[in-house]
Amino acid sequence: MSAEREAAKGATAVAAGDAHPVRYLELTGFGSHDKLKLRSRPAAPPAPGPGQVTVRVRASGLNFADVMAQQGIYDRTPPLPHTPGMEGAGVVVAVGEGVQDRKVGDRVMVLVRWGMWQEEVTVLSAQTFLMPEAMTFEEAAALLVNYITAYMILFDFGNLRPGHSVLVHMAAGGVGIAALQLCRTVENVTVFGTASARKHEMLKENGVTHPIDYHTTDYVEAVKKISPKGVDIVMDPLGGADTTKGYKLLKPMGKLITYGMANLITGSKRNLMALARTWWNQFSVTALQLLPANRAVCGYHLGYLHDEVELVSGVVSRLVALYNQGHIKPHIDSVWPFEKVADAMKQIHEKKNVGKVLLVPGAEKES
Repeated sequence: MSAEREAAKGATAVAAGDAHPVRYLELTGFGSHDKLKLRSRPAAPPAPGPGQVTVRVRASGLNFADVMAQQGIYDRTPPLPHTPGMEGAGVVVAVGEGVQDRKVGDRVMVLVRWGMWQEEVTVLSAQTFLMPEAMTFEEAAALLVNYITAYMILFDFGNLRPGHSVLVHMAAGGVGIAALQLCRTVENVTVFGTASARKHEMLKENGVTHPIDYHTTDYVEAVKKISPKGVDIVMDPLGGADTTKGYKLLKPMGKLITYGMANLITGSKRNLMALARTWWNQFSVTALQLLPANRAVCGYHLGYLHDEVELVSGVVSRLVALYNQGHIKPHIDSVWPFEKVADAMKQIHEKKNVGKVLLVPGAEKES
């Protein structure tokens, strides 16, 4: 169904007083998956305020930050209860006063702090981005968080150039695969990627030069065996002792960019021992230590860049161009209906995913 027909259908249904309630997911407490409840509210005509648009959501992304929020260890988590979800895609069904750059029927990607796990969402127009014509809703829901993160780490902080080498942890995850594809846009980049052995063939297909099974191999030794001087860029989503290891793997003028604390998560429930161990081993360095080392340490957190509209919009424009040129394409691991959100969360908790995990409002996969 075309975007225009989809939007017209939605607008007509709402205007006619559609009896179907609007469904959404709500996090009611921290801990187990049963704290995520499927709720519904009465349907009402969309009424976006000035500068806002209302979007009928077709797919939403599930990110590691959502997993951390579910366990109560994400620093940007709003007060309970709340609807999780930082990104998604859908069709504009209403526009508010003063909105000139969006119209009913537009297919858009949405980037917000939270609230995307619902069938209909009202957001600022500036939080939406037009989808490329060939892009599916699933691809759009998988693009923003992962690819903005990977792009800004590699190019804005990492200054990735031809001949560089990069260590990508969790290389089979959403950010990891985005990073692999972006590395391929630069000539002669050597990529070391950590992931379980069963994912190595896929990593090679996506540009990993040297896959490393972190279950059976010390990745520091594996990197130094091939590149004794280390690497130019370390992408660190792990935290704890792994940040120290990454720093020591840097070549002169190398850069470590830390952007997560995945070591805090060891299963579906909060692990106090893992929390304590990760924080105790957290890396620290002073400016005086950096001087003779000729290394850089950077911190990246997309959640604190939502107000930097021009900065983020510029990155999205470059990503859309790369998509249209065929250089990047989101890799979808699995698509789950709202009713199976617990299974979707487990997919990430148990590190089974290869690429992006998505949620869709309906019981059937949409594209």
